[in-house]
Amino acid sequence: MSVEFSFLLVQALSGLASASSLFIIASGLTLVFGVTRIVNFAHGSFYMLGAYMAVTIVPWLLQIERSPTLFFAGVLISAAVVGVLGVAMEILLLRRIYKVPELFQLLATFGVVLMVQDAVLHIWGPLDIAGPRAPGLRHGVMILDQRFPAYELFLIAAGPVVLGLLWLLMHKTRFGILLRAATRDREMVGALGVNQALLFTGTLFLGAFLAGLGGALQIPRVSASAQMDLAIITEAFVVTVIGGMGSIGGAFLAALLIGQLQAFGVLIFPKITLVLVFLLMALVLVVKPWGLLGRPEAAPPSAMPEGIASPGRFCVFEKLLVALALLVAAMLPLFGDAYAVKVATEVLIFGLAAFSLNFLVGNGGIVSFGHAAYFGLGAYASGLLVTKLGMPMEPALIAAPLAGGFFAALFGFFIVRLQGIYLAMLTLAFAQIAYAVCFQWVEVTGGDNGIVGVWPAPWAASRIVYHYLVLVVAVLGIIALRHVIYAPFGASLRAARDSAARAEAIGIDVRAHRWLGFTIAGAAAGLAGGLYAFSKGSIDPTLLGIPLSVDFLAMILLGGMQSVMGPVLGAAAFHSIKDIFMPLTDHWRFFLGASIIALVLIFPRGLGGAYASLRARFAGGAP
Repeated sequence: MSVEFSFLLVQALSGLASASSLFIIASGLTLVFGVTRIVNFAHGSFYMLGAYMAVTIVPWLLQIERSPTLFFAGVLISAAVVGVLGVAMEILLLRRIYKVPELFQLLATFGVVLMVQDAVLHIWGPLDIAGPRAPGLRHGVMILDQRFPAYELFLIAAGPVVLGLLWLLMHKTRFGILLRAATRDREMVGALGVNQALLFTGTLFLGAFLAGLGGALQIPRVSASAQMDLAIITEAFVVTVIGGMGSIGGAFLAALLIGQLQAFGVLIFPKITLVLVFLLMALVLVVKPWGLLGRPEAAPPSAMPEGIASPGRFCVFEKLLVALALLVAAMLPLFGDAYAVKVATEVLIFGLAAFSLNFLVGNGGIVSFGHAAYFGLGAYASGLLVTKLGMPMEPALIAAPLAGGFFAALFGFFIVRLQGIYLAMLTLAFAQIAYAVCFQWVEVTGGDNGIVGVWPAPWAASRIVYHYLVLVVAVLGIIALRHVIYAPFGASLRAARDSAARAEAIGIDVRAHRWLGFTIAGAAAGLAGGLYAFSKGSIDPTLLGIPLSVDFLAMILLGGMQSVMGPVLGAAAFHSIKDIFMPLTDHWRFFLGASIIALVLIFPRGLGGAYASLRARFAGGAP
């Protein structure tokens, strides 16, 4: 019994150490979102930079003297350097786009992620770098006959210390009081004459400093690697959302829950460890839509730009452009090489997926951070039917939209009950649950190896023939969704998006419309996923991952959410940029990220929005 108790105690302490580290990172994300309302994807990059700075600076200081003082001085210096980099991002980028819709800000920070990833690979190389152990804390401590690392005990204490310092900052300093006020009502703070630019700069410094501090404190535990950013940002988002966006105390409580869940979940539920955290997040948001210690806002800010207003019919010039695009897509296999046909096929598939997402976001006002889940589930449905049951391509392809629609209906039943950023994060939670199931259910899905041998029927085995099949199916899918947008149902969705209260007042069942819209979008994404599975011949869990969901968001934002056909243009632009830069240089991530940022700065309403403004100007109307 003593052995069992000591083991459980040590396991609980390990959970506390992880929770403390996670809180330090998530507290910065909470502060930045609370004040600026930016969902900062680059927060994980600051964490990674903190680790890389520490493995560079700390060993140099320890050459002078191997003392705890110099070790932690190096940690603080590393965090401060990262804080300065956060200020640079705020001044050079974010300050220029505070007035653009918030999803474009999200896209810009994703561009920063790509640029930082490439910069890290260029400066430090692709190999993991192990950091030094903390002097004076390298030994173990005996706890009830169980050896426990002394550094882990230090981390357990570090979290509450940071929490206390943040409480003092927020309640005993003018800067902290302004931060709290801005978290509750940013516009009021501006109306009182507070220098918002300076306040935002200070917030970004503090947020980046905390992220860098979290990364620097990890170097005795884990090696610095270029995959650290995406690995941590999801967990940080989960902590922030469970605790309540903008609540430091909520973030601390959420980190404690997640730390213990991870510590004991691996013992109790070893096969679903990746699912547990997101199940907790989904459960909390369903029961408490604003998180454990969060509070509803009187007028929650929209996480999206203005969507489709009143869809206009194509003019003669636009009809000619569409006809020309279809002609090029149809003639390409006759004149282009195999690679060009492959790229064109993928553009059509991603165009359908992006159009389905814009049907949801631009037309319905439902921001999804996990749309790739339905794309991937459609791909898995087709792939499993072909490889496990021996079905031909045709019925397997029909199953793809059915699977996407089914899971969209299942998840959407809970998702559409929320609004704002919490709705968006619940879409992420369900998407990660689906990803984790596909990743860990090795017997069925093949795990991270995926499934191979998902080939088209013999009549469609030729790349050229399959291209024409994709062309027909994708165009018909887009036309069908476009008809729904123009139909009374689409108008009702837009009415619910613009004002749920007014829509309810005129007899529209807002929740039912949003649920059905979510289901339709999921079915269309599933169809695109099925087409993609047969195009590649294989499937794997990355088809459900966050990066692909972000790619879909990038496509609709680059194309323009205000335009019905903008997402198709965005998919073509985004995929073409990828295919232009990737073969040319090893630093394609940097150039892709820079291109995304440039497009956000130059076209804050997307390419379709820019075209609409230009068209209105020439027509003598307002842009």
